[in-house]
Amino acid sequence: MPTAFRYPPTGRRARLTRAARKIGIDLLPDETTAQKFIAGLTAGDPTAERFVAETYHGDLGARKARDLVERAQTDGIDTVEEAPDSMRDLFAEFEQRPAWLDPDLLEQGAAVWRRWAYALGALGNAGTNDTYTEGWLAVPLSLSGGYAGDRALHRYLETSKWWIEVCRPGALLTPNSLARNISLHVRIMHVSVRDRVKHHPEWNSERWGLPISQSAMLLTLLGGSVAPALGLFALGHLTSPHEMRAVLHFNRYCGHLVGVRCDGYFPETVADAWRILFLADSARSYDSAGSGSELVESFVPAFEPTSAHKGLQRLRAEYHYRIQAGYLGLYMLPWNRRRYRLPSALPGIALLLARAPFIAALEIARRLSPAIDRMWQTANLKRWERWLEWQSAGKAATFEAAAPLRR
Repeated sequence: MPTAFRYPPTGRRARLTRAARKIGIDLLPDETTAQKFIAGLTAGDPTAERFVAETYHGDLGARKARDLVERAQTDGIDTVEEAPDSMRDLFAEFEQRPAWLDPDLLEQGAAVWRRWAYALGALGNAGTNDTYTEGWLAVPLSLSGGYAGDRALHRYLETSKWWIEVCRPGALLTPNSLARNISLHVRIMHVSVRDRVKHHPEWNSERWGLPISQSAMLLTLLGGSVAPALGLFALGHLTSPHEMRAVLHFNRYCGHLVGVRCDGYFPETVADAWRILFLADSARSYDSAGSGSELVESFVPAFEPTSAHKGLQRLRAEYHYRIQAGYLGLYMLPWNRRRYRLPSALPGIALLLARAPFIAALEIARRLSPAIDRMWQTANLKRWERWLEWQSAGKAATFEAAAPLRR
């Protein structure tokens, strides 16, 4: 077990766990699941790792390897005669539908993301900022440049592009869709970063396990499903228990495409998902030091209006800056928030709470009318896309796998 993962819980968390158990509530997963999660902290993605080592990090090089992948995505792996066996194994695994996949439930989960839209990314990143206290998450992101310094906004926009594409109707099961193609590039990118970080002198394997491990990626999937399902309820997004299960299933398949397996311990229910989140929270070490501070203090300020913003564009930038600060104020634990220098969250919180009754009214209306639901999903997705296009200023997401570490 990585030494930074403090299990079983001690102190306040242990007392809370014992008190809850006395009234019949289990806050932690069963011991078998807990041990599988801990084992997952040192587990990676062997199939993709073999391919990246042979191609991206091998004699072929990143550019030619990416060209091979893109040809195989467009024309089929069988048309790429020079594809190595490791690449054929990767594509075979990527294209194989898992036995647990339910296409109808998958689409219901995608619809939940379309209703949440922009709010999903904003709340998800607020929750992620809360976990930057932990070195296992903060150090890889700091070394790779993701969400650090002036790259914070760029990486968020890249991720937003993936979120938008995977939740389009039918996109995840459509061969050669942009959603699937980006997902494979994300998987390769994770493997490439993992390999570089684990050999970096700042990475402590005994303390943190494996960078971007299976269990670390599982927590990200839960942060895109059950966490916003609960958190956004207070802001008017009335996600039902069935929809929560659907979005959990949707995230599981998204994870499958980017190399997350977690076989035997991926949560089947919303309650089981929260138990894993509580397990991770109770095991915190607060050891990210400067890496965590850099990440947290980079994110919201990245949205602040610049000298290039004039007139209405400046108002638009100011609005998103305040909204992002509001989400961080609401969904970052107060005792963690106090660790960092952050802009005021109050204006953004006021905006979010003012919108909540109107969102709740639409949520009630869409339950009464499938037509309103379809309009609600379409309108939210289009607004999300327009924001991304405006915020990106025409710059396309690239998902480069072999970019060097910052230091």
